[in-house]
Amino acid sequence: MLNFLADLKNRRHKHVFGGLEILKYIGPGLIVTVGFIDPGNWASNLAAGSSYGYTLLWMVTLSTLMLIILQHNVAHLGIATGLCLSEAAQKYLPQALSRPLLWSAMAASVSTSLAEILGGALALQMLFKIPVKIGAVLVSALVLYLLFSNTYRRLEKWIIGFVSLIGLSFIYELKLAGVDWGLAASGWVTPALPDGSMLIVMSVLGAVVMPHNLFLHSEIIQSRQWNLEDDKVIRKQLKYEFLDTLLSMLIGWAINSAMIIMAAATFFSVGAQVSELGQAKEMLVPLLGRSSGLVFALALLFSGIASSVTSGMAGGSIFAGIYSEPLNLKDAHSRLGVCISILAALLLIFFISNPFRGLIISQMVLSVQLPFTIFLQFYLTSSKKVMGRYANGKWDMLQLGAVVLAVSFLNIKLLLSLF
Repeated sequence: MLNFLADLKNRRHKHVFGGLEILKYIGPGLIVTVGFIDPGNWASNLAAGSSYGYTLLWMVTLSTLMLIILQHNVAHLGIATGLCLSEAAQKYLPQALSRPLLWSAMAASVSTSLAEILGGALALQMLFKIPVKIGAVLVSALVLYLLFSNTYRRLEKWIIGFVSLIGLSFIYELKLAGVDWGLAASGWVTPALPDGSMLIVMSVLGAVVMPHNLFLHSEIIQSRQWNLEDDKVIRKQLKYEFLDTLLSMLIGWAINSAMIIMAAATFFSVGAQVSELGQAKEMLVPLLGRSSGLVFALALLFSGIASSVTSGMAGGSIFAGIYSEPLNLKDAHSRLGVCISILAALLLIFFISNPFRGLIISQMVLSVQLPFTIFLQFYLTSSKKVMGRYANGKWDMLQLGAVVLAVSFLNIKLLLSLF
């Protein structure tokens, strides 16, 4: 009897700690989520909510579903091969093809960093009246300090902290605003295209998947070490990765939804349209009080810093991959890639007289490069030579192919609309 009770106790102990084991795998997806709630997304979401109320919430749901499929798939590449997207391209593509493609991805990383640093600089301007160019220098310096003085695990904790603060900020904003949750629930699941809304729809759906995030996810998923020779270990890693990605993308869905809901409940309800981030902060104060404007600016600052860190990491990963090396922030190639991403973006900011125009140009570069990255991902993850038994099956290829074509089409349409 005593043996039976002891055995039962051990089973319960294993069950509890087995259930908590997933916590060891949570983190890479949340780092990727930062790219889903960066300053560029803020601008699109605020424009959507202030112009069309709750009507366009469905596009956050659709974009999140597409993002789950793409990020889950590219993470499989890292798990099954031990290579990031950049390393795999260098290894399995002819150099005449891989080098131009990877350098274009570096250009996309610079373009992304430009938008993220600008977002942080605009937040500093809102908070302390610091000129945008000086604010960009301060944000860049802080980002480089965080990247070069911390290990990956510490950076992961910093990013999770930033994401948590952004989420809490919007919970506070929603508490102040009078939200019609019935309309919000309907908006999440009911596709609608009000007159004149197509450009905003394309900007959110077409720009939500960012090239640097695909490279980054395939790299940082390898932070959880495993034995590539053990099929059981790989399958376990694949299972937990999906849960991490799903949870993280749902958090991104909630924060993006909160932006649109906040804009709908405050700006749309009084007929005020928002086209710039600074304008939104100034308009919040008379509607919801001074604290709302302060919280908004602080959340934007957290978003700008966190997304600049992940963009810099992506630049390091892409550049190191050109030399067939993994990301290592103590290695010369990785550090150089980080510096190219952050400092080149900072230099470009000094030649931009209109920050809002700079954000538009950065989105143009991403729209041009993204189709190349997602077609590269599709090719590599569908190849048995690359993935072995973990290559995409027919159903995987069908749903991934549909998302790849849809995202490419939307980004090309978005690009054309900017001319």
